[in-house]
Amino acid sequence: MRFAKNTWWLAAAVGLVAAQTAVAQDKIAAVHAFPASWVYSKSFLEFVKKANTAGKGAFEITVRGGPEAVGMFEQPAAVRDGVVDMVYTPCAFYAAAVPECDAVSASSIDGPTARKSGATAALNEAHVRRMSTVYLGWMDSGIRFHLWFKNQPKLDARGNLDITGVKLRGNPIYNAFFTNYLKAQVINLPSTEVYTALERGTADATGWTEIGLMDANWDRFLKFRLDPPFFSTDLGVIMNVRKWNSLSDKSKEILTRVAIEHEVSSLKAQAELRKKEFAELEKRGMKGVSLGKEAAATFADEARKASWARMRDRMEKAGGRQEVDRFIKLYAP
Repeated sequence: MRFAKNTWWLAAAVGLVAAQTAVAQDKIAAVHAFPASWVYSKSFLEFVKKANTAGKGAFEITVRGGPEAVGMFEQPAAVRDGVVDMVYTPCAFYAAAVPECDAVSASSIDGPTARKSGATAALNEAHVRRMSTVYLGWMDSGIRFHLWFKNQPKLDARGNLDITGVKLRGNPIYNAFFTNYLKAQVINLPSTEVYTALERGTADATGWTEIGLMDANWDRFLKFRLDPPFFSTDLGVIMNVRKWNSLSDKSKEILTRVAIEHEVSSLKAQAELRKKEFAELEKRGMKGVSLGKEAAATFADEARKASWARMRDRMEKAGGRQEVDRFIKLYAP
């Protein structure tokens, strides 16, 4: 009888330890900038799945949703303030707080290259210092942007884009380029409102990446793609620094490793998807319109310069003017 009692207490003790271990698992709450059905959010959800599998027993990421849970432009402040622990979002959405983000938008490299060169480490240092966040990784890189039009874009006699009269949708990624170089009057709208704007005629052109147009069904209205491409996707995963510091060493190691792996796999996956989507868009009637040779070179160059100029201005105001040239060399060597 005594042995039975001891066995009971032993079982109870084992159960208590197991329960305490389960409670000790790191819990991470995450949101993503775009709707779950869009290509970039799908990539982030894949990252979460891989991370949770690798980190089973150490941590668990719970995705609360996308912009329906926290507004896409409010998400950076939410992760900074600890409302959520992790956010997947374009760096440009919070470049006012971390001006170095503009170097990523104007980049001529990709995520894995930035990781090897030290560019990612430098960007992480800026995030920690300026925004109390940890920059975990640059995902879905290597994809460029285009201007997409409902009607055939007009070119002047020299082959330059004539944006006169075009209702051009803008957002923080594009606006320095659109206003300073193209001299466009932009209509600021989040991507989730672009479909309605195109449908109602509020906007008749927008910037967007080389992939994902069909996810949002914008191809119902947009029939012309302006070449050449400009800018680079700048989607990253950031975490609240206090939350990061509270994680176990094992959790940090696994999250970092999976982020690095996803930087590589997403680069390859999105490049393959670009080819498929361009072919499908062509079947659906999308036509490319190319600027003249000199105009095209100027167009791409001015896009980079606009981002760098905005970065320089913001860094001079926020402190770190001496770092501007360093970040330009890191991201556009």
